[in-house]
Amino acid sequence: MKKINFGLVGYKFMGRAHSNALARIPMFFDPELTPVRAVLCGRDREWAEEAAGKFGFPEVETDWTKLVKRPDIDAIDITAPSDCHKDIAIEAARNGKHVFCEKPLALNLADAREIVAEVKKADVRNQIGFNYRFAPALRLAKRLIDSGRLGKVYHFRGVYLQEYLVDPSFPKVWRLDKAVAGSGSLGDLGAHVVDQARWLVGEFGRVAAMQKTFIKERPAATRMTGLSASGGGSGETENVDVDDATAFLIEFENGAFGTIEATRFAQGHSNGLSFEINGEYGSLKYELERVNELQFFDAREGADSAGWRVIQATYGGHPYMEHWWPPGHVLGYEHTFVHELYEFIECVARGEECAPSFIDGMKCSQILEAVEISARESAYVDVSKI
Repeated sequence: MKKINFGLVGYKFMGRAHSNALARIPMFFDPELTPVRAVLCGRDREWAEEAAGKFGFPEVETDWTKLVKRPDIDAIDITAPSDCHKDIAIEAARNGKHVFCEKPLALNLADAREIVAEVKKADVRNQIGFNYRFAPALRLAKRLIDSGRLGKVYHFRGVYLQEYLVDPSFPKVWRLDKAVAGSGSLGDLGAHVVDQARWLVGEFGRVAAMQKTFIKERPAATRMTGLSASGGGSGETENVDVDDATAFLIEFENGAFGTIEATRFAQGHSNGLSFEINGEYGSLKYELERVNELQFFDAREGADSAGWRVIQATYGGHPYMEHWWPPGHVLGYEHTFVHELYEFIECVARGEECAPSFIDGMKCSQILEAVEISARESAYVDVSKI
């Protein structure tokens, strides 16, 4: 069977998730191209070699500019911090590599547009890492909406709530540095909800937003590992220049109304992504922490049996489930990465456009920028004019 050799840039939280996915794909799926974990790339050789041993990569590279030029590499998978995405993606495309990139696509809309132009010019397959689209329950939600089970959609309400930055002694990690992350809770968490709203309901018309930074100064970080960090011993502090919380209103182009909230200051919420969609014939609810469940209310059902129904999206007829376990044997967070990278590989093999592509990543960046402008100017902003 033909192979596709991956060069993975980054080896922490997302690097681990992607490495696991690449290992699982040929075990459970029958891709047209077999993924090979060929080279792991990271700036710190000692850490990269340690990660490569754990993740199943036989070789390490410390310079991504060399990685993207290697003739034995077919695809570049970018899981490094956001400030690296633009340069790596563009150079990978210019060297004829297919590119998978974690969200957000870039630090700002201008950079995102430049990336899209370059991958289009190079005619390489490209996919953005909105992994939650690939949970079976969310694929089922998309199927129900597209088939007309909800009728005309009226409302979207989405939140992404986390708690890990509430402690003021938590160091200033890269996700709290605008130059590296682009934005705070908006780009880190809100981007996922924005993508789900676009995918499930439609394009955004205008937005009205507010943002808040609760803790404006934090201890300097001395070591960062995924979502954890250490620091503060020296007494040195650094300013925080990103949002801790963002909330905004949405008017969709199709007339639907929406709200999105994202915060990393919600006690009791480790990873609380959820949404509700209301339509003329029914409603849907989804909670990521109950990843296999989709709640459905059918308003056309008789009053004697009407009510919310919990659908366990773990049967053979549900998206992706025929590749996994017997009915009722649940999936988890890591499976969403298996599904999205499987789809990326299939698109490369068939020469088809990926979904979500870098265009979806660019449109998300456009919305995020509109939200930031709205919050700064305290005004409605038309997304199409950004």
